[in-house]
Amino acid sequence: MPPRTRGGYTSDAPRRRPTGSKRRRRVHLREVDPVPDPDPVEHPQHDRDETEEVFEGAPGGPIDRSILRSFHKHVAAKIWLGEDRAPLKLVNHGAKLQLWELDMERSRIYETVHRSGLAPLTSCSHRVASRLMLSAFCERWQPETTTFHMPFGEMTITLDDVASILHIPVTGSMISFPQPLRVDDANALLVELLGTTDVEASGETEQCRSPSVRLLWLRDHFSTITDASSDDDIMFATRAFLLHLVGCTLFADKSATSVAVVYLELFRDLSMVGSYAWGAACLAYLYRQLTTATRFEVRQLGGYLTLLQAWIYEHFPEMFSSPDMSYTESRPRALRWRPHVIPDSLQSVRERLDRLQISEVCWEPYVDHRAEHPLPDIAWYSGCLKCGQVVEPYHLERVLRQFGYIQTIPPRPFTPPRPDRSILLEQYWERWTDHVLTDQSRGRRCHYSGSGESVPEYMAWYDRISHRIVQPPQLRSGFTTDARSSLPSHAASTSDTRAARALTLLRLVISGGREQSVDVFWGALNEAHGILAGSDETSASHSTPSPAPASHSTPSPATLPFFSPATFVYPPAASDDPPPLIVPPPPASVAPPAASGPPPPLIVPPPPASVAPPAPALDSTASTTVYVRAKRKKKT
Repeated sequence: MPPRTRGGYTSDAPRRRPTGSKRRRRVHLREVDPVPDPDPVEHPQHDRDETEEVFEGAPGGPIDRSILRSFHKHVAAKIWLGEDRAPLKLVNHGAKLQLWELDMERSRIYETVHRSGLAPLTSCSHRVASRLMLSAFCERWQPETTTFHMPFGEMTITLDDVASILHIPVTGSMISFPQPLRVDDANALLVELLGTTDVEASGETEQCRSPSVRLLWLRDHFSTITDASSDDDIMFATRAFLLHLVGCTLFADKSATSVAVVYLELFRDLSMVGSYAWGAACLAYLYRQLTTATRFEVRQLGGYLTLLQAWIYEHFPEMFSSPDMSYTESRPRALRWRPHVIPDSLQSVRERLDRLQISEVCWEPYVDHRAEHPLPDIAWYSGCLKCGQVVEPYHLERVLRQFGYIQTIPPRPFTPPRPDRSILLEQYWERWTDHVLTDQSRGRRCHYSGSGESVPEYMAWYDRISHRIVQPPQLRSGFTTDARSSLPSHAASTSDTRAARALTLLRLVISGGREQSVDVFWGALNEAHGILAGSDETSASHSTPSPAPASHSTPSPATLPFFSPATFVYPPAASDDPPPLIVPPPPASVAPPAASGPPPPLIVPPPPASVAPPAPALDSTASTTVYVRAKRKKKT
């Protein structure tokens, strides 16, 4: 027999070359020193011996990729290089929930559902989900930090958001499964817990081609059971309803038609359903769905989209939301909003988020809700969230501004343990009180409520490790082909800075009221125009000059990529009315007449009819023009 060599190969047999992954393991890679944590919170660490390559720099940021290590696979990296992705297809079952409602004839089923803590899900799910809005936010999700990277910092969906928006329990036992369910085990579980026959169970899983059942199959077989049925039938129908409920809401997968049978194990003992941390499991599952959707080749988004959409409405009410005026604080906050589809394009939504200012964010939206639902203690938890085989990190220290605290530079994100280490994760979760942020970790509260403050060095650090702008400046709307070729690479940040300065100046003047002098109004308008045109002294003396392109020396709302439509009064549409008039502000000595109705939405107050002062001489290139529709004379 030929002698064996090292590795188990015989001398006569051909030796296999090591695979690419084995060769990479032999290469010594540079490691980045971790950022010290002044008051660290102990996290369960990943025990696998793996080394990931650190890439330096990326087009459009981040400059330092020690945090966002997988950014080269991110959809935002592809968009910056000119490869676009269509809006995601959304998995939303809000309409299907109304196909199986619990009325008075099914009161026994409803009582069990109410005790489980999942009853709010039957009424707070949105029937409509905005593809453009959710797709744009998904492009800002970063898997390493499990946060949205906005232009001014990080934000995320927290356990406090889940408790306030959905009113489901966020504390309790962690949802764990010993191992993935096989098809044979799923058939046995259907027979045992739903009372189906072997033929029905195997036929359903075979049609789904997985250990799953269709939502339609659950409705057809169990929605007709009432209180007049036997106790066993009512118990089977209750389990089927709960499985249908979580399949349409918390754990909606991308099959869009079925739900995994493994969740049926959670409803074996109906008296214990309310002991699970459903909110934490829902958040972990949504985190994983967002992480998957950040890959450029993915075209679909699952998870409970009502939670994501309501979170956007709560924190960005001026941009996307439409409130329901009949809402009361005793109900889930998801019912506070009327979901609607944004009649726009994905590119325009990206640009709106790129222009987003910190003052446009509602950092603490649940102040009025605290009387009915106080802030839960587990809201300060920092560690891991688990839902079956899904384990996601939960970095609360990265979003302190959402709790009214000044944002500091957070520690490096940690890597969660493997899902099969369920005992460690369950013990960690059961002792969650030992893993909350201390008062020292939280730092100082903001000087003003909802101001979203951060330490001075935060933005410089964040600009290095993040990708703040998604839409590349050369591909923004309003640019011509000639302007794109002459656009500097740093024009995006310069444009955003100019817009922020101009809007801040105008807000200060508007907040001063109508008692200010004419010189104040015109001085502010001229200075704002100079900032937007790039001709102010501050921009000219900047250490990194960014002259505007020649073709855009005369900026206008149609050509400025950073110009916000909400801050500009456009001229009226073409009609038989007289042309718009350019009306200057009234002199300080003449007060405008009192209006009987609400004041018109103008930036400057209208002059009285009897006084029409001459307009000061303005530059012909000025684009800051206020249009007023002229009134027709009444026929005598």
